[in-house]
Amino acid sequence: MNTSRVTTCFSTAIIVFSLIATTPAWAKQSAPLADGDLDLARKLENAFVKVADQASESVVVITCTSHVGGDVADDDNDNNDDEQFRQFDGTPFEFFFRNHRMPIPQPRDVDKEGSGIIYRKNGYIVTNNHVVDGADKITVRMKDGSEYDAKLIGADDRTDIAVIKVDAKDLSVARLGDSDKVRVGQWAIAIGSPFELEYSFTVGFVSAKGRSAVFSRAGSAYEDYIQTDASINPGNSGGPLCNIEGQVIGMNTLIRGLNRGIGFAIPSNMVRDIADQLIGTGRIVRPWIGIGIEPLADNKELSDTVKDGVVVKEIRPNTPAAKSDLKQADIIVGVDGTTVKSPKDLQLQILHKKVGQTVTLDVVRDGKPIKVAIQTAEMNDELRTASHRGGSKPKSESAFGLTVQTLTKDLAKQFDIGETEGVVVTDVADGSLAAEKGLQHGDVITEVDRVPVRNAEEFKAAMDKADAKKGVLIFLKHNGGSTFVVLKEK
Repeated sequence: MNTSRVTTCFSTAIIVFSLIATTPAWAKQSAPLADGDLDLARKLENAFVKVADQASESVVVITCTSHVGGDVADDDNDNNDDEQFRQFDGTPFEFFFRNHRMPIPQPRDVDKEGSGIIYRKNGYIVTNNHVVDGADKITVRMKDGSEYDAKLIGADDRTDIAVIKVDAKDLSVARLGDSDKVRVGQWAIAIGSPFELEYSFTVGFVSAKGRSAVFSRAGSAYEDYIQTDASINPGNSGGPLCNIEGQVIGMNTLIRGLNRGIGFAIPSNMVRDIADQLIGTGRIVRPWIGIGIEPLADNKELSDTVKDGVVVKEIRPNTPAAKSDLKQADIIVGVDGTTVKSPKDLQLQILHKKVGQTVTLDVVRDGKPIKVAIQTAEMNDELRTASHRGGSKPKSESAFGLTVQTLTKDLAKQFDIGETEGVVVTDVADGSLAAEKGLQHGDVITEVDRVPVRNAEEFKAAMDKADAKKGVLIFLKHNGGSTFVVLKEK
């Protein structure tokens, strides 16, 4: 045999053997996994399937119809401004002929979709206030495809919770869990209708608890969100966030940007408390003591005596605080023995009390600790922003973080305001531009950009015309005198 040929064959055999020996693991035939290896995965999968089957029965699709649009422009009207030629999204039409008059778009119905949770078997359903707010018609569709017209029982825009009702019986009621027992790291399951994709099921984890100040540094006592990375999108609002046992631990309500894995749900215990009040009376009863407060960090001249606390900036007339020994510049450091470090802490402590209950405030005054007893009272109807039974809404308008209402005799008495025309400030959001400029509860706004405002409607009209980038000139009655402020977007 030819020696070179033998050598070549031998070399080829070595190369083939080497290739076989070095075949990557992914190219080799793998032995099938034993059943034992899959037991845990199968159990978890079955748990998710069970939640999808059972929890979805208590989820509904809510369609809200609103009438939008205006009348056709009058040909005899010579006021040919740009607003007559704007589409619904606010962008101007293009014109080939400047003198051609176009009609204002005709009225039409616009639908938006959200989700809801069956709360009671006789037809009560909880959802977000922002889902049903402004709706002229509310339609509810069940998992089996049946549809019902719904009526608004009541809504609370501070917590973004609403209750609607359909004429039905023996509905599949959701099982509400105890949100106080929720732990970070637990499974979180969202069910709803994102982008009109009904009964979508997404899974993630509880990312955090007690979230507030979601979109700004300022938070409020009504913000106590559960954060989750379960995928939540527009249309999930009002739907449930469940645990692995299928219990509702929250109501999905907010997202922080699409596809970012940051969603927020209202805790189930808050949903239960607000829903029960709305069903029972159609309104929310909240205790208060009637003070304006600020963080101690914003009052450095007072921080030498104590590190943490809340400063009393204002004591409103005819309130529980006005009838107590509490004084301005007092530093509140506790409520009934529970430490408070921030305005939100204090607000939460008071909100958890009952109307008429006497609370003891731990106070530091001029460096000395004292105790002040105050009996809580019900927050005045005019100061609440809860909708009433049947869906009627208080006449109020909001801008720059402040909420105003038409000044009435009752409000004038409440705030000890003399006879005058205007709108009274009933709420100032913490950290807002209005708060930075010193606007307070009880201030009476009389003019906006030198245009008199006598009611909430005129205030809204004036603010709609104002240019926030240039600055809005606000004239007001403040602490018994007349002054002005300029509110300008930063």
